[in-house]
Amino acid sequence: MKKLFLSSIFVMLMLIGAACASSSTETSGAGENGSDNTGIQERSLTLAHIHGSASPVYESLENFEKKVENRSDGKIQINIYGQGTLGGETEMLELLKTGVLDMAKVNAGKLESFSEQFSVFSLPYIFENTEHFQSVMHSDTVEQMYADLESKGLRGITHYRAGKRSFYTIDTPIEKPTDLEGLKIRVMNNATSIRTMELLGASPTPMAASNVYSAMQQGVIDGAESSHIALTDANHGEVAKAFSYDEHTRIPDFLTMSEQTWNSFTNEEKQLIQKAADETSDGHSKRWEELMAQSKEKAKQEMNVTFYENINKEPFREKVQPLIEERRENDRIAQILDRFNSLKEESSQ
Repeated sequence: MKKLFLSSIFVMLMLIGAACASSSTETSGAGENGSDNTGIQERSLTLAHIHGSASPVYESLENFEKKVENRSDGKIQINIYGQGTLGGETEMLELLKTGVLDMAKVNAGKLESFSEQFSVFSLPYIFENTEHFQSVMHSDTVEQMYADLESKGLRGITHYRAGKRSFYTIDTPIEKPTDLEGLKIRVMNNATSIRTMELLGASPTPMAASNVYSAMQQGVIDGAESSHIALTDANHGEVAKAFSYDEHTRIPDFLTMSEQTWNSFTNEEKQLIQKAADETSDGHSKRWEELMAQSKEKAKQEMNVTFYENINKEPFREKVQPLIEERRENDRIAQILDRFNSLKEESSQ
């Protein structure tokens, strides 16, 4: 079934590519701010993600598209396919590897199967606060992690905040680990997320994000874990009425590109793409809190979701500590975690 799905997406993308076949004529001109665009070619790129228009990252990707098109005088066109039109994030990564898809916004948890280094982002309670998280994401350590993706046919371009992941259920508040006992909780299909749920006492149920709504509606799962944007972006607040801020992880999103696509760019194009991506990442961080506040208010007023705050996180931390210790047995993971911890100290000074 998976091979059939990927084959259908492959055909769709090939047709898209054929419809935009003017993609390798080198031209020249002046772009935004009068910059010389010699060396920028006419190209049509495809970017995929799973989000709806209520998601903050949806807005950021639209801004990225506009910046690239404006600064290339329209020579580089980006066609964005949202809401999982081209599949889930796992399928998108497979398509990036083969060069069939040019770009995708994916969660760090999905990159874990391509580079074990990215599993650190799924580890619970490794970030002290937003300042610590931002220090890590702008560090040379993350740049080194990007480099590990290149041999897998992928290239990390930039990151986007995706909030603090907490539990939301049909009707059961999660205020202590024992509240999770016997509950089937949807998680991303990676070893770190699954192990976290096991240690907390839940029954981890991996599935695609697109299936969560119907799975809760039909009683297949009791809940899921994400930032509260999922309540409004994916309408999960229509079926999940209890959101509990245990804030166990801060797993970022990454704008990821096919290495084949990246290597086809001229130096001017690489600089243009990278600058636009970095700017939208910074803008996304500034806009994030505002959009999250709007989402929470909508979930309260229009969906009747109850939010449980001021939860004691220490019992949750204690339950998952064995996972941190297990991962530290890997020398590279231990080095990354040590670097993250040193940045915690720097960000607090």
